Amino acid sequence: MRPLLAALALLATPLHAGVPEAIKGHILPRHAIFAEAAAALDTAAQADCTAEALKPTYNAAFDAWIGVQHLALGPLHEIGGPIALQFWPDTKGFTARQLGMLLKAEAPEAVTPEGFAQQSVAVQGFMALERMLYDETFSGYAADSYACALTRAIANDIATKAATLSADWPGTAQSLRTAGEPGNATYLAPAEATQALFTALITGIEYNDDARLARPLGSFERPRPTLAEAWRSGRSQRNLALSLAALEEFAALLADGEASETQKLFKDTEAWLAGLDEPAFAGVAEPTTRMGIESLTSYLDLLKETAAAEIGAHLNVGQGFNALDGD
Repeated sequence: MRPLLAALALLATPLHAGVPEAIKGHILPRHAIFAEAAAALDTAAQADCTAEALKPTYNAAFDAWIGVQHLALGPLHEIGGPIALQFWPDTKGFTARQLGMLLKAEAPEAVTPEGFAQQSVAVQGFMALERMLYDETFSGYAADSYACALTRAIANDIATKAATLSADWPGTAQSLRTAGEPGNATYLAPAEATQALFTALITGIEYNDDARLARPLGSFERPRPTLAEAWRSGRSQRNLALSLAALEEFAALLADGEASETQKLFKDTEAWLAGLDEPAFAGVAEPTTRMGIESLTSYLDLLKETAAAEIGAHLNVGQGFNALDGD
């Protein structure tokens, strides 16, 4: 009888206050911003798809994407996860190879919205578009070329996905808000909704350390600067800074302003990062500069541990499934 009573008590536990605040103050507005920026990118591509013309709106849309990338649940999970918009890391070089194949074939149906949606994720999203705009192998195309049409197709696909996420998140938000209520088959208890958002926060911090920093750092004997995220467009440091800012906002709302140590560590990490001048993390190959970049891993490790303990205790949850790992 006691296990049953305990289960009923869990179901009756009200939704933690931080969840609706995070939805209203972070999740929904940031997805609206992403949809707007992606639509502007699509509009710009249709007007002038050449590389130099498209770079400003590309970077603005990429900025907005980084602000929601950590929210790999609900609508983003349904369209295939973060790789649907950013195929990275690309350990096998699929993006360049498959873009080359598309450009060689020049199949008209492949650059229609319907046809492009069926293409590999390696040629979709921000990393493929970065190649078209910043990689000299691809970026010198003319306005009336097939490469131009492909660039437009990539931009349109990003806008379509961003619009889908923004349109579908209110439904997911309602499921999170009504966790444990009759008819909610997604979140059977309020704790499940809280757990999902807490996991997104901790996973986002972890991803910054394990992917954005660890990959270019490699080892002291073998640094790997060209494995840095978006190094061709000089966005490696920028992406990390934008991600930390978004995660800081998310954490503050989830914790109802009660996670003072976590907030302090966010500020310290961001201040250290701002003191670097490493747009593409190329300095990982220079011993002195490398030390400054390596220090960020210590900041992120401590930030993750502190957030997991402090905010986890506040929410009474622990870290769950890693939604960014693609498994």
